Amino acid sequence: MSDPAVPRRPTLDLRSLTPARVALGRSGASVPTRALLDFTLDHARARDAVHAVFDTPRLVADLRALGLIVTEARSQAVDRRDYLRRPDLGRQLDAGSVELLARHASELCQLAVVIGDGLSAAAVHAHAVALVSHLLPLLAEGDDVAIGHVVVASGARVALGDEIGAILGARMVVTLIGERPGLSAPDSLGAYLTFAPKPGRTDAERNCVSNVHKAGLSHDEAAFKIAWLVREGLAREATGVALKDESGDPPARIGTIRPE
Repeated sequence: MSDPAVPRRPTLDLRSLTPARVALGRSGASVPTRALLDFTLDHARARDAVHAVFDTPRLVADLRALGLIVTEARSQAVDRRDYLRRPDLGRQLDAGSVELLARHASELCQLAVVIGDGLSAAAVHAHAVALVSHLLPLLAEGDDVAIGHVVVASGARVALGDEIGAILGARMVVTLIGERPGLSAPDSLGAYLTFAPKPGRTDAERNCVSNVHKAGLSHDEAAFKIAWLVREGLAREATGVALKDESGDPPARIGTIRPE
């Protein structure tokens, strides 16, 4: 028996709390036309994000404008169809990229950043450069953590960063990659941090900062968490289950504007 002292909240209230499709109503035995059209549009946007062409020239140019040295690489997936059908190929560099990166290897590299298309090139186009621009000054604070290498990788899965980091001799790799599009966010970016990267690392050995998009984490918030995890990961020589995100909320900064 329900407690009469507890007021009942109408189901429609849930729509103000979540982007999930709840309380859509109905028209006969089906959903209203507006709800159906909204679903169809969001589904189309998600499909477009998966198949969007990765604009590596623009990305490389924008990153170089930040003063970074950028190298291009690609996985063994020869095209998008190959990438979607063979996830294993997206975790391995092609022979040309291995040779190219080996020429850029360094004995002293604290941090390498890999930017891969993943399952949403749209997310990378929308957020990667802005996130890196917010991250750079945070890494430069206190004990300066320098980004030794930036690699733009096509046909990339998360684990491709492990092989790239190992070849470059990086102590840690941060992989920024397009996440699987959802019906509420086709352009969500994720960041995966791995200490002592090498092929064969598991997801339990990396940290993830996800949902970087307009309705999720802002570039400021994501950069703050990533910078904290980078510093702590390097200091403790561990990431993943051995490193809990205790960064808290970023400090308020005068003049800081949340990106639109």
